[in-house]
Amino acid sequence: MTSLDDIVDTFELLGDWDQRYQYLTELGEKLPPLPEEARIEDNKVKGCMSQVWVHAYPNPDDPRLVRFHGDCDTSIIKGVLALLIQLVEDRTVDEIQELDVDEFFEKLRLDEHLSPNRHVGVYAIVDLMKQQARELKASQSVSA
Repeated sequence: MTSLDDIVDTFELLGDWDQRYQYLTELGEKLPPLPEEARIEDNKVKGCMSQVWVHAYPNPDDPRLVRFHGDCDTSIIKGVLALLIQLVEDRTVDEIQELDVDEFFEKLRLDEHLSPNRHVGVYAIVDLMKQQARELKASQSVSA
């Protein structure tokens, strides 16, 4: 599990925004491929300029914890998606619901470097991640 403070520390080590952009791009490139069967309309983020997909699934070792696959067609948002996945990976549904996007933007100073349209897209990504986590929990309690 990665905390927001850990990510902030890494960002501060990088210095200027050219380095941070490069780091985000590299994070996006390291994101595991989205399984083709997860590239469906329900997993597509609405309200984002980029083509973004996220897919929540239970951790096979501890189904109370949620994991995510994701993909995006633009490198910078794919990097932001990778950061978001790091933040919520292997957390409970309740912990995922507590993710504060404004704090994420503020601490990483993304609000200074991403356009307002990109902001809307990142909010939409987080909203879908939270929704999918809730749905996963609901489906688990029905099948239990």
